[in-house]
Amino acid sequence: MKTMETTEILELLDANEDLYIIDVREDDEVAQGMIPGAQHIAIGTIPDRINELDASKPYIIVCKAGARSANACSYLEAQGFDVTNLEGGMLAYDGELEFK
Repeated sequence: MKTMETTEILELLDANEDLYIIDVREDDEVAQGMIPGAQHIAIGTIPDRINELDASKPYIIVCKAGARSANACSYLEAQGFDVTNLEGGMLAYDGELEFK
């Protein structure tokens, strides 16, 4: 499984790269802030919402600490998606937040 440090995602965000970020945390966690531009798909809903994803795009998967996103990466990889787990999750992320 590919992984990425939070410093790497911050550099990509600063460079205005087109990123496809999926936040797999629950609603109450997302209410505390998300990485700008991230799409919220709670981990339990991924199988039902997989048709919302584009298999030709690389996705960065994020959760609170990195464990749930690792599980989501394993599942999505098995479905043929190009995914990268954000190591340390939102606990390690100290960049800007977006509130929805």
